[in-house]
Amino acid sequence: MSGTDDDVIAQIGALVDEEHKLERELEGRSPRTDEKARLRDLEVALDQCWDLLRQRRARREFGQDPGGAEVRPPDVVERYRQ
Repeated sequence: MSGTDDDVIAQIGALVDEEHKLERELEGRSPRTDEKARLRDLEVALDQCWDLLRQRRARREFGQDPGGAEVRPPDVVERYRQ
């Protein structure tokens, strides 16, 4: 994931759309193992995108190139929740 803020925001939108679609499909029933895994993957990807967007904005705010922001690994962005 790279590009502009708009690219990251578009990716977030696509991931949210997929997440909502899957959640609608799951209404009224228990998710299968693969569906649980996909929901988890979507959650992690969203966390990574939001983190990347925050990095880009922070770099811009402090006069640095926002293009230097990098997607951090899942174990890093997931630790922020604690």
